[in-house]
Amino acid sequence: MTVFIEKNQDQIREAINTAQRFQVFSEAKRRVDGYRGSMSFADRAGQDYLLKDYYDPANGVRRQVSLGKRSPETERLHLEFHAGREEARERFAAAGAVLDRQAGINRSLGLGRVPETGARIIRALDAANLLGRGLRIVGTHALYAYEADTAVFLPTEAMTTEDIDILLDSRVNMRLLIDDPDMERSLMGVLQKADRSFRRNRKGFQAENREGYLVDLIQPMRDPPWLARPSGLGASTEDLAPTEIEGLLWHENVPAFEAVAIDARGYPVRIVAPDPRAFAVHKHWLAQRADRQGLKRSRDLLQARLAARLVADHMPHLPFDPSALKAFPRAVVDGAAPLFERTEGADPFRF
Repeated sequence: MTVFIEKNQDQIREAINTAQRFQVFSEAKRRVDGYRGSMSFADRAGQDYLLKDYYDPANGVRRQVSLGKRSPETERLHLEFHAGREEARERFAAAGAVLDRQAGINRSLGLGRVPETGARIIRALDAANLLGRGLRIVGTHALYAYEADTAVFLPTEAMTTEDIDILLDSRVNMRLLIDDPDMERSLMGVLQKADRSFRRNRKGFQAENREGYLVDLIQPMRDPPWLARPSGLGASTEDLAPTEIEGLLWHENVPAFEAVAIDARGYPVRIVAPDPRAFAVHKHWLAQRADRQGLKRSRDLLQARLAARLVADHMPHLPFDPSALKAFPRAVVDGAAPLFERTEGADPFRF
């Protein structure tokens, strides 16, 4: 008997509706963000000029540029800016109201899956233009993305977690594209946008909130060590410093997987994670390591089996193909290959 729970047709329909409405909301947000700042006429030495004010996303400094003297052309620009901004705001508000109603439907249907704290963190990373542009969600939270792409639910006991792992791709030169002048331009600042109680703990690569929820910033260990690239997201010396972990280099070199999951309150959250085939292979490799703590090895193997079964049975667009996993050593891929075999009635909980 399968350990997956089939989504009913109401759940499938509303999951699709949620993704579509989230796309409309995201497009509306991008448009309203394009109108940030202000545009107005001001007197300069007895002559009216059209001035545009904005915050530089590179450093948060308020800047002002002149678009020219008052004229029919600048009058038109001024009018179009304010009319366009008002329309964008109305569309954004309408799209947000639709998501509010959709969230209620999602809660009533039991579609809310991503823990609220994790969802807030992922959204904050997305708002800072970091998600999928140098940062990926790895570990247990990635399973929510894989599940969202299918017509089944994964067993809750395999997904319960009080932490989130964020993989830093140190090959990417990232900037924090934040235009909030009051927000610290660091990953800690992003986390505190999600939960003000987050503080960096003594480990340096880890943040913790008042409830003990942990955020780990990790990056691949490079061999030899001198190939390591400079890392860090912001200028703050109090920011998280990623810790290097063996095996993550494989995740850094596999395609990204993106899906719209639904959080515990019923709202959509975009998750960017590694390819689920890579997740399964990596988790299987971890489970074989003698230096891995026993309880973690057991959980790694369970999650590897669940992800592989999800791919084999519910993701026909992602066939198990070693060429798609060429970032991994061939022996590691071959060792995990049996997990992807479609065995009717196989139980991932039986080791």
